[in-house]
Amino acid sequence: MIQSYKRKVKLSDHYDAIIIGSGMGSLTTAALLSKEGKKVLVLERHYTAGGFTHVFKRKGYEWDVGIHYIGEVQNPNSPIRKMFDYVSDNKIEWADMGEVYDKIIIGDKTYDFVKGVKNFKSKMYEYFPKEIEAIDKYVQLIFDSNKSMKKFYLDKSLPNLISKFLGFFLRKEYLKFSNRTTYEVISSLTTNEELIKVLTGQYGDYGLPPKQSSFAMHASVVKHYFNGGSFPVGGSSVIANTIDKVIESSNGTILTNAEVEKVIIENNIAKGVLMSDGKKFYSDLIISGTGVFHTYNKLIDEKIRTKHGFDQNLKKVKPSVAHGCLYIGLNGTSEELKLPKSNLWIYPKDLDHDTAVSNYLEDNDSEFPLVYISFASSKDPSWQSRYPNKSTIDIITLLPYERFSKWEGTSWMKRGEEYDQLKEKITNRLLNHLYDQLPHLKGKIDCYELSSPLTTKNFVNYNKGELYGIDHTPARFSQKFLRPKTPIKGLYLTGQDIVSAGVGGALFSGLITATAITKVDFMKKIYK
Repeated sequence: MIQSYKRKVKLSDHYDAIIIGSGMGSLTTAALLSKEGKKVLVLERHYTAGGFTHVFKRKGYEWDVGIHYIGEVQNPNSPIRKMFDYVSDNKIEWADMGEVYDKIIIGDKTYDFVKGVKNFKSKMYEYFPKEIEAIDKYVQLIFDSNKSMKKFYLDKSLPNLISKFLGFFLRKEYLKFSNRTTYEVISSLTTNEELIKVLTGQYGDYGLPPKQSSFAMHASVVKHYFNGGSFPVGGSSVIANTIDKVIESSNGTILTNAEVEKVIIENNIAKGVLMSDGKKFYSDLIISGTGVFHTYNKLIDEKIRTKHGFDQNLKKVKPSVAHGCLYIGLNGTSEELKLPKSNLWIYPKDLDHDTAVSNYLEDNDSEFPLVYISFASSKDPSWQSRYPNKSTIDIITLLPYERFSKWEGTSWMKRGEEYDQLKEKITNRLLNHLYDQLPHLKGKIDCYELSSPLTTKNFVNYNKGELYGIDHTPARFSQKFLRPKTPIKGLYLTGQDIVSAGVGGALFSGLITATAITKVDFMKKIYK
């Protein structure tokens, strides 16, 4: 049972493994170690577990913070579905979103992303009949990139000495895709800028526009959704709640309201953790799922950081994009309100993605470079039984942290009138986009709440309110320090920083980290 540290629950002083943070990477690592009989303690500073998979409740509604859809899980034999089944003891159910999972909206044109590779290609042929060859080549490159990915991530789980000799050969094929930008690759296939804009219409799923993002990251996301999208039945909180039972089965515990101050390190060996209240927990195995910036800048003493060159390594990467999300509650069922299951991706008509982002960062009052609208209550078949005659909508856009940095250090819900006015201004702009698409919703909204990058910093503990850990640029995939095993004995990393963006990336980071720790062939166990 997930418990609050504030309740002074009975705890051991020593555990087989201590995991800092309870995001998807941490939970997966914890579940895999638990299945090997290890007694695991998961420490989460937030009042609820799950990281970006958590939900929050307000005014009689529930909103999913980070999960809006997941690909491939509707196929019981897909790698990601088998992973979820393994770490949850087959307890998570998934609801298919249907034929159209994403709609790319550019001005007055809408482009449907439909499930199934053949269907996807056929739909693109309809939109761009002169680009059939380019579309075919693009899809093939998506598969080629993903095929080479397995060896690349296998290298991250190997002992350093073995990686030193074999790593280059395992990495080199994938680096052909990761070392080029998305735009470089696609523009080598076509000069049709509208097609490029459409094909990269999911860039919000990894946070960087085409001229900045690694093609390998783009390919991973696109392939992930080729066969459609799904949503967890019961909302995304079922993920943490089901994995909790697996951890509990080996006498492990997830603690919320449990903030780790420092990793205890003696003679370059991780020994345990120091809590913010001064209490210490001990283990020979410490795993941080809080991201490389927080781990190395906050949890490790400066002297040790300097010794291992962590400061220099961190200069090679940068935090990903920050965001804001408008959480909307409405009276009425999704059916009554005609809310779709498909996600809406809304883009400026006359600007490519990179130019739109650049203009917006220079002038935050200019057009939003993207607006993403998700209808969680439409996707979850259990929603109406849990929240009768209510519906929800999430609207997400880019919000630079710097726009809110003047309120850094202020308390949540107590940041003052100027802050509230800025949020209301942004809210109204986002609502206008919603009404442009679904005008019949005017007057139907019961309540709303806008999160800012400070909200993300406060609740998820990313220093700049980043959404995807570190930026997924070409340079990011060449950083050898982004692997589970650190130079400090007994200290490991997990989470999206060591794999890639999103829930799927974090999920597989747990597999890589657990493999690196135990040397157990989890691939054989899971995919037998």
